[in-house]
Amino acid sequence: MAASVPNWPAFEDSADALERLRRHYDLVILSNVNRDGFATSNRHLGQGDFQWIITAEDVGAYKPADPHFDELARRLADADLGAGDLLHVAQSLFHDHVPAQRHGLDSVWINRRHARPGWGATPEPAGEFGYDLEFESMAAFADAVDEAFAGVGVLERR
Repeated sequence: MAASVPNWPAFEDSADALERLRRHYDLVILSNVNRDGFATSNRHLGQGDFQWIITAEDVGAYKPADPHFDELARRLADADLGAGDLLHVAQSLFHDHVPAQRHGLDSVWINRRHARPGWGATPEPAGEFGYDLEFESMAAFADAVDEAFAGVGVLERR
């Protein structure tokens, strides 16, 4: 299965949403794949460079374990930034929102399964988790960000 990751297509809305978000923010990747796997995925997205890319290969672990988030905290500190300067955006409650809460990160849940029961391919979240905002897609999140920067809409915490 791991060898098939480079062949996985990106979600239809991801490339455009990331491009729009990049206009307003520096983007960081925390990925549960190796560097080559992410490079291939990134080609599917048609994206350029990210501020930082932190992969499972880099930290020797898979989320929801802490090493991705520990490395992120180290890089933030090196850049004289803190957790409050970051917004963690992810789909997986299990892999991302549980550890994001442990590390004090504000977060946005991309709830792509909003109309379906169950957890899909990820386990049910174990431990405490939370999120500040919820959107059904990356496109909807990017729309809200674009509107907020245009002064049209307001991103509000739930």
